[in-house]
Amino acid sequence: MSSFFRRIVARKPIESVEREINETEYKRPLTALDLTAIGIGGIIGAGIFVLTGRAAKKNAGPGIILSFVFSGIVCALACLCYAELASTLPVSGSAYSFTYASLGELLAWIVGWDLMLEYLVGAATVAVGWGVYLDIFFAGIAGKDALFDPRYSSAPFVWIENTANVTDGFYMNKVPCGVGSDELCQAYFNIPAFLIIIILTLLLVLGIREAAWVNNTMVAIKLIVCLVFIFAGIKYIKNENYTPFVPPNEGKGKYGLSGVFDGAVTVFFAYIGFDAVTTTAQEAANPQRDLPIGIIGSLAVCTVLYIAVSAVLVGMVHYPDIDASAPVGRALIAVGLRPLSVVISFGIICGLTSVLLVLMIGQPRIFYSMAYDGLLPPVFSKMHPKTGTPYVATLTSGFLCAIMAALLPVDILGNLTSVGTLSAFFLVSVSTLVLRITEPDLPRKFQIPGGFWFGGIFLPFLSAFCAAGLFSQATVPSIARVFIWMAIGLVIYFAFGFWNSKVGRAVANGGAPAESKKAAHA
Repeated sequence: MSSFFRRIVARKPIESVEREINETEYKRPLTALDLTAIGIGGIIGAGIFVLTGRAAKKNAGPGIILSFVFSGIVCALACLCYAELASTLPVSGSAYSFTYASLGELLAWIVGWDLMLEYLVGAATVAVGWGVYLDIFFAGIAGKDALFDPRYSSAPFVWIENTANVTDGFYMNKVPCGVGSDELCQAYFNIPAFLIIIILTLLLVLGIREAAWVNNTMVAIKLIVCLVFIFAGIKYIKNENYTPFVPPNEGKGKYGLSGVFDGAVTVFFAYIGFDAVTTTAQEAANPQRDLPIGIIGSLAVCTVLYIAVSAVLVGMVHYPDIDASAPVGRALIAVGLRPLSVVISFGIICGLTSVLLVLMIGQPRIFYSMAYDGLLPPVFSKMHPKTGTPYVATLTSGFLCAIMAALLPVDILGNLTSVGTLSAFFLVSVSTLVLRITEPDLPRKFQIPGGFWFGGIFLPFLSAFCAAGLFSQATVPSIARVFIWMAIGLVIYFAFGFWNSKVGRAVANGGAPAESKKAAHA
């Protein structure tokens, strides 16, 4: 039993991480600007263009503004932890690699498995919203409300929860049998969501430089769109739409202060982007300097824009009337700005495409790192000799994501991702605290301000506490689904990863990882 325990708590030696950094097969074309754009590309998009409407309508009302403030504060704390660890251990595994070096193999597996949920399901969520806005854009050009046949642009299932006289669970999705039809038919497959995932997967196989060029262009368009919406929408704000700012509590997490916190959990998914920055660490030209710039810079810009856009949105449209699937585009139509909604919809399509791209950059690099460590089959660590991309992991994760986007509804996808993100943030915060204690002399190009006790101990502890607090506000079904996902992951770990882990086998054979021994003799 002691040998078993030593294996599951074995930490990946720091010198092993450094060797992985120096011997990487990745190419290193990314600059600080590219990394900041990746962060903005991942943060601005899904939260404001897809999930904001649902959170305002069903959870917080105008209090969605406070939801973004609360989420932003928690993210700022986690952001500092990410920045410190990224400058200390600039490897592509993100929270997985940080946890492996500080808390041990089993917790690293759990956070890595969580990150798979975070990225795969997150990209699928955005792809569903991308299809909605694509329909709004083409329909707007044609002067119609919709063009896509709902049977081939909707998930075949819906998730119903917290509804009177209806048992929580999946139900078949009945949609109009065609555009304008009054007859209901079964939805079959979300084709637009499926196709965009496949196209971006192929782009990522071509190379990270090409993907970064596309992302930078779309981020510029997206920022312009946010500013246009803010300044165009201000004059349509009605003060009465802000009353009551926090609607009375109607139970089951709807409105009231509990609804504001539920909204914060829902929109927490919006801040996933800066985690994705760390997955490109081994492709950055100067990672120890540029990663903190990309992480902190992107969060600062995006938090301000989120609060501003959500304030204008709930001021333009009374919260019960907000469209849950496409809040920004429908808000413009509601105030008579249909032509602008077409322009905005194009910008939003570009914005959501960049979110998809960033999320799909992150997932295969997690696969790669876990396979490199022996916790997943080695095929996922195969690197394309010409493009320098983990092509097997990219193709596999892209296909899985496309299937999820085509079959599952946006509500369940968004909740799953938010809870998974909070779990990762909690462990990154704890990892920062532990490494400050166990490895105080590690060279850190960026340190959380405030010295050892405040910056190194108190703020990481506060970050972990806040992440755990928001996690506790998630719905019971959402938490249950995450724990089911973790249980599936543990089965896979003990069936494969436990027996094939490089660090674990070294511990079993000699009592300590081989790299640590070598360092000890040096």
